[in-house]
Amino acid sequence: MSRILTGVQSTGRPHMGNILGAIIPAIELANNPENDSFLFIADLHSLTQIKDPKTLSENTLQVAAAWLACGLDPNKTTFYRQSDVPQCTELAWYLNCFFPYQRLKLAHSFKDKSDRLEDINSGLFTYPMLMASDILLYDANYVPVGKDQLQHLEMARDVASRVNNKYGEIFVIPEVKLKENTQLIPGTDGEKMSKSRENTIDLFQDPKQIKKIINKKIITDDTPLEAPKDPQSSTVYQLFQLIASPQKSLKMKENLKAGGYGWGHAKKELVDELVTSFAPQREKFNYYINSPSEVENILLKGAEKAKKVANATLNRFRKTLGYNI
Repeated sequence: MSRILTGVQSTGRPHMGNILGAIIPAIELANNPENDSFLFIADLHSLTQIKDPKTLSENTLQVAAAWLACGLDPNKTTFYRQSDVPQCTELAWYLNCFFPYQRLKLAHSFKDKSDRLEDINSGLFTYPMLMASDILLYDANYVPVGKDQLQHLEMARDVASRVNNKYGEIFVIPEVKLKENTQLIPGTDGEKMSKSRENTIDLFQDPKQIKKIINKKIITDDTPLEAPKDPQSSTVYQLFQLIASPQKSLKMKENLKAGGYGWGHAKKELVDELVTSFAPQREKFNYYINSPSEVENILLKGAEKAKKVANATLNRFRKTLGYNI
């Protein structure tokens, strides 16, 4: 059985792009009985930019509620909040002491963030070692990452190799599981769905709000009702085929090409599909949002499971370094 570790950013309520592009594929991976999955909410990483405790707490609740609503089974997956396992910060310090300063200076993410953020703190600079700690603490065999996180994973492999070369087999060297075919989810403007572009669709909000966003924010051309239309050039159709059945998608495609079927008709079908397809998830999300103590208990139970693995790894390394265990 392979151990797979996934970190989830604690950035608040996930949008449709997050759900279809990351959450559902990760849950499918976690629910595979051949995998031993660890999934954590990276609220310590969030502290580099979010300093308000209420925002941090609310973001964690919304992220946890979304994953649970979309089908994550905490009985099959070790699901926990990063800050509930302080062993990761202790290990991060040790790893910092084994990783060259010059290598950290080469981190693409720090260069990118230092160019555009006002709060450029030490946490941003040492972020790769906290991420390495998240991975190495749990003897993860595979870590699914996008191309933007590939360098950080290589740093985790690098620091693990440095320690192992000096002291023997302390850490499991994680394998890269690159998410090559990550689905591109278009936003309301046709570009990649992103909070920074303000083009997101919130599947958990009230159906009336979903209808308002689709009708107001998706701009269509002025092709007359009776004229044929190109489905592939339409954001409405692109979104519809992501969530509807192949039969429904084909029917809309044929209707658009035939003419006599307007963008208003297509938008109504899209809204109906968004509302009905995600009705169970919307109901569960609202349940968990209104049951914060239940979510808290799930995360704390997950943290207790995670700590058992973390303590074994940390004690192994502490003993090697000559510290008490």
